[in-house]
Amino acid sequence: MTDACYPLLFEPIYKDYIWGGTRIAKFYRRSVNKTVCAESWEISDRPEGMSIVTNGTAAGTTLHDLTKSMGVRLVGTSSPSPVFPLLIKILDAKERLSVQVHPGENTAQMLNAVPKTEAWYILATEPGAMVYAGFTPGLNKNSLKTALLKENIETVLNQIAVHEGDVVFVPGGRVHSIAEGCLILEVQQNSNTTYRLHDWKRLTNDGHPRELHIKEALNAINWNDNKPTLLKPRLIPHKSKNPVWDLIACSHFQIIRIDMAKPDDVLNDGRSFHALFVTRGSAIVSHNEQEYALSAGTSCLLPAAIHNYGLRPTSTGTQILRISLP
Repeated sequence: MTDACYPLLFEPIYKDYIWGGTRIAKFYRRSVNKTVCAESWEISDRPEGMSIVTNGTAAGTTLHDLTKSMGVRLVGTSSPSPVFPLLIKILDAKERLSVQVHPGENTAQMLNAVPKTEAWYILATEPGAMVYAGFTPGLNKNSLKTALLKENIETVLNQIAVHEGDVVFVPGGRVHSIAEGCLILEVQQNSNTTYRLHDWKRLTNDGHPRELHIKEALNAINWNDNKPTLLKPRLIPHKSKNPVWDLIACSHFQIIRIDMAKPDDVLNDGRSFHALFVTRGSAIVSHNEQEYALSAGTSCLLPAAIHNYGLRPTSTGTQILRISLP
């Protein structure tokens, strides 16, 4: 039985989907073994992309095995799942992604699929960057089918200009796409269920279009989806010595941003793990008199059984996202 009650670092898993670019390697000074890198799976308990610990006594252990052996000591008492409940990844959209939808809790059961709600934190953008999320007012199934037949689906999608620090919420059932020029940290339920509606007439390297899932997508769409999509960070009262911003809180995860200017002690009540991602600058996380350096673009998982740890910025302008269960 492996018990790894210390800050955990993982080997990223790189995905070379055709819409990807090269910014993950450039921005975060990584050695990426792919010419095109669309995604870096940072913390993942998925068979098609499994995180493996790179530091400490648990080095070489998969996140899946750690979750099985440690249980609530790793994930926390509020975890609803026997596997690690979230998937955290970086996306680099050199080209726009397909127009797609993921099932929500109710439709996933009907479709015999795994539900997927996600949120995007915008890490960097190129001029004119935007995302598509949700529909224009008044759209229904028939008008969507017409837009698909005429191949002008972008005219019925809600277009949102995005900038660094913005947050976009994509609950299951919300049609969406990421346009070119966006570098994003994505936090999602542990699911890889995606139904493509449209792929911009794109062909793969072997000259074939990618598979679409029109029937499933139409059944997965929430046609009454009218909640806000773009969320602005909100400064919240907090015991931290540093400004803390509420980014999003939903039934599956919550994300805060800490603007690190001073060293701080962090308490955890054991209900959830803390997953850290350094968006800017660098920091030290400390526990049991051990220190772990986190540079920009580094992800770190602190098991729920760590009830107290330290954070110390080592450069000016350091920002850290903290992801946990609600």
